[in-house]
Amino acid sequence: MKTTVQLQALEQESVPAQQVQLTPEGNLFLDFGKAAFATLILPARSGNWVVHLGEQLTAAGRLERKPAGCIRYLRIEQTGNPEGETRIQIPVDERNTGPAAIPMPAEIGEVFPFRYVEIEDGEGVDASAVKQVRVHYPFDDQASAFHSSDPVLNAVWDICKYTIKATTFCGVYVDGDRERIPYEGDAYLNQLSHYCVDQEYDLARYSHEYLLQHPTWPTDWQLHSVLMAWADYLYSGERASLEMFYEDLCVKSLIDLAGKNGLISTESEHCDVEFEKRLHMHGETFIVDHGIRDLVDWPPGSFTDGGTGERDNHEMVPINTVVNALHAHALRLMSKIAGVLGKSEDQQRFSLQADKVTTAIQQELFDEVKGVYVDGVGATHASLHSNMFMLAFDLVPDAKKSGVVDFVKSRGMACSVYGAQYLLEALYLNHEGQAALELMNAQHDRSWWNMIEAGSTMTREAWDLKYKTNLDWNHAWGAVPANILPRYVLGVRPLEPGFRKVLIQPQPGSLKQVSGKVPTLHGPVKVSYEREESGTRTVKVELPDNVEARFEMLQAKEGVQILGPGTHILVFE
Repeated sequence: MKTTVQLQALEQESVPAQQVQLTPEGNLFLDFGKAAFATLILPARSGNWVVHLGEQLTAAGRLERKPAGCIRYLRIEQTGNPEGETRIQIPVDERNTGPAAIPMPAEIGEVFPFRYVEIEDGEGVDASAVKQVRVHYPFDDQASAFHSSDPVLNAVWDICKYTIKATTFCGVYVDGDRERIPYEGDAYLNQLSHYCVDQEYDLARYSHEYLLQHPTWPTDWQLHSVLMAWADYLYSGERASLEMFYEDLCVKSLIDLAGKNGLISTESEHCDVEFEKRLHMHGETFIVDHGIRDLVDWPPGSFTDGGTGERDNHEMVPINTVVNALHAHALRLMSKIAGVLGKSEDQQRFSLQADKVTTAIQQELFDEVKGVYVDGVGATHASLHSNMFMLAFDLVPDAKKSGVVDFVKSRGMACSVYGAQYLLEALYLNHEGQAALELMNAQHDRSWWNMIEAGSTMTREAWDLKYKTNLDWNHAWGAVPANILPRYVLGVRPLEPGFRKVLIQPQPGSLKQVSGKVPTLHGPVKVSYEREESGTRTVKVELPDNVEARFEMLQAKEGVQILGPGTHILVFE
């Protein structure tokens, strides 16, 4: 595989149990505080060890041995070592070690996601010698911080940040433990969040470059490769990957599928096997036997009652609004990438095509009577997705924004944990921070708090079992607030590649206090906000050397201010 990255080795971190007790049956029960992809170290013992590992407790507070979905449980019997410690050997699972899965390094061996351990015949076992050995990519826990006056929001930040650390166990972004396969859409969300919780760019770039050469099947995901490439350049300032994979990115823009008006469809005569080969599909690790297909959101159905799943009843027609919104955005980014690389003809070509697609979307996909975007050419239904993607990519003309924003707000969280990325971005980019905040600190069953209340310490693959009956409890694409809170509540986003110039545009909504630390190449950007009872708002900004900020407090008469390195205190009446 071609790559511009030399990754660091995975780390192994030994963690003692936080709680220990003896069960009535004489088993030793240990709680390690958080689930992790790990194995277990046990003290010296003659005879066999019988251990039970799992992520979930029963209502009675015991280890759940028959969990639903893909929540994990494992029983292992292994011969002990009377002269020293025993490292439990995790068996290979057929579900996550297929040809498309990322294998664990041989020197580390298999791992298993667990928080709880039950050791049979545990009386007399030295619990202090039992260790959970967590495996993850090197991670600086102190690189980022977030705290607010809302304890629910703080808990959401904590689970999302930890998820980004814990799910790096394979040395490439994967979709949790059920498959351990990289997917472009998952990886893009993972990438944005990783940038916001650690000053680390190599793992995201490696994952992106891997996926360029080992793609998955959704149309939407091909386009996400362009989004990943631009995010890598914007945050790291490195252009080597853009140069090496430029031709691949051109194909990933799907410009070759354009019809006369610029809109694309997988039913185009140009979407044939030869084109898919140019996308590097049909290789040894390709995970399905069909070609490229539109996704919109996942899962498409409830898996239990034939329902419409997380697509908000999106009408799946050949020329799809969501896919074409992604396409228009990818074309704009390709124009920027071509400009960075000095390819002026391509820069103009992609820019003109982006304008053409955007015009066609307005002409063919906007319903003037309803005042919203329908789901595609010939569709009559308008989903949340068709409208939130248009807003998130700034494709909606000013005259139409108000109605589209109102429609998006009216739908609530009618999307998956993946779709939440674009729903929240759509709201924040249109200055609807309070509506977005209320989605992030919500306590219903389509919320991050619901994941916490269920007992998970990593974000889940879906909002709840009833929305995806085979969900797992260790999916990084569910950790969207890890990037939304720093980028939009604190408001810290790069304006120039490598973070030489940064935007700081806080949107705290009803929060009385919020503060945080956002990593950049040049050091952390720190922002704190406090609103007094009188209504006076105070913002403190700390910028590292060589970083200039464009500061804007929305709805403040002072407007835009330019800040240099150092500490700044700004007061708004």
